[in-house]
Amino acid sequence: MKVLSRLIIKGGVLAPAELKSICQTTEDIGLKAISFGSRQDILFPEEVCSEALKSFKDFEVVTPENTEKQNISSSYVSSNIMPSTSWLTGDKYLYVLEQFRETPLLKVNITDPKQHLVPVFTGNLNFIASEQEDYWHLYLRLPGWKETLPYPVLIYSWDMARVTKAIEKLLVEEPETIETLFELVNDAEQTNNITIDKPLEIPFQPFPYYEGMHRTGNDKYWLGLYWRNNLYSLDFLKAMCDLCLTCEIGKISITPWKSFIVKDIPKSTKLQWEKLLGKFGINVRHSMLELNWHLPVGDEEALKLKKYLVTNFDQNDISTYGLTFGVSNNSKTTNYFTSIVVEKNASPIELSAYKIRDTYNLLYAKNFDTNEQEYIVHVQDVDMVELPGLLMELSRMYFDQLGNEKDETVLPETEPEIMEYEVHQCSECLTIYDSEYGDPSQEIEPNTAFDDLGEDFVCSLCGAPKTSFQKKMFTRA
Repeated sequence: MKVLSRLIIKGGVLAPAELKSICQTTEDIGLKAISFGSRQDILFPEEVCSEALKSFKDFEVVTPENTEKQNISSSYVSSNIMPSTSWLTGDKYLYVLEQFRETPLLKVNITDPKQHLVPVFTGNLNFIASEQEDYWHLYLRLPGWKETLPYPVLIYSWDMARVTKAIEKLLVEEPETIETLFELVNDAEQTNNITIDKPLEIPFQPFPYYEGMHRTGNDKYWLGLYWRNNLYSLDFLKAMCDLCLTCEIGKISITPWKSFIVKDIPKSTKLQWEKLLGKFGINVRHSMLELNWHLPVGDEEALKLKKYLVTNFDQNDISTYGLTFGVSNNSKTTNYFTSIVVEKNASPIELSAYKIRDTYNLLYAKNFDTNEQEYIVHVQDVDMVELPGLLMELSRMYFDQLGNEKDETVLPETEPEIMEYEVHQCSECLTIYDSEYGDPSQEIEPNTAFDDLGEDFVCSLCGAPKTSFQKKMFTRA
């Protein structure tokens, strides 16, 4: 963020025509790719002169010299394809986002607590949907605050932008308590607040697999696309936008994981989408070891470290399903949002004249739940070659405690029992049906046995019939 210019994409949502316009203008100024940021914005992977940035007349540009404005992050990307609060539809997100006519100066998150693709508490203002229709919990961590605190009332959907603006104006008064802030906002704005009659609950679920083509009904699919180096070819993106327009797809959604999702793909066009991906050589079946990493944009050292760790995971044939990883420089101001953090230590200033080996700390979120906001130090000052074994140790700890997330105690470092379990694998595309997880894309509940599935069950990826699935036995912790 300190060296790259970026485009504000409010809530991470944009129309195919808008993305194509961005791609065409980016190409005109001499670039061949764009990147995505952790706040669901678009970044230019190379330095762009201020004169060239003026070409983006229809979009708000934030330059390295102007870091005041922040993109709104939202979980619109997960609506209609992942678990959600019943009243929070895709249209509702768009109506709420439309209320924000000015780009905020603070980081604003607008999220559904039942989804697990977009982090809930990484903003300064975190609006989280309540069970009461059109009302939101608000959790604040303003600049200078050491913890995230709950606002004492629920905020009405159509007041969210005004409350945000009021809080931004009140920063000059440096309110020290949530009670003081609440009183000042009430004095400044007439809002339709209601009391909190039910505390916020954020259920724990393993992180979802969001890449590839997934069925959402009898006639619709959604597609998640991820590239290792976070450099998305303009030629591919323009061709994809053209296909979206042909298929009458209205929105494209950016994730915080430097990837994007296209929803509402008609079943009749599935072959066209597969042809497009094949033509540009797009791989959409990355291993779970590869996905779910949060790296600083443009940090080659962090990317190299990730490749080293993923290679070791692969060679040792381990599972990281449901875990997320982050690579970071050691910083007290960092607000992590991954299950496990690999934190690089700064070199001692007194030894700056010498070349010394880097050392790292490993931290993990309490219960490996990123919404807990509490991180536990696992080890400190270890060499890079020690990291793979230590991370595998943490992954075993995760699976050992999975299902006991509310346990307040620190997890013991014990070897989990290795258990054999049964799955069914599609012989056409190798997709696995695991009864423990069911198939959310087809509204099949967890713990649904394969034999209990109807004869109309088909593979969620390739559409092969139930008879194409073969029983397989695997082991896991």
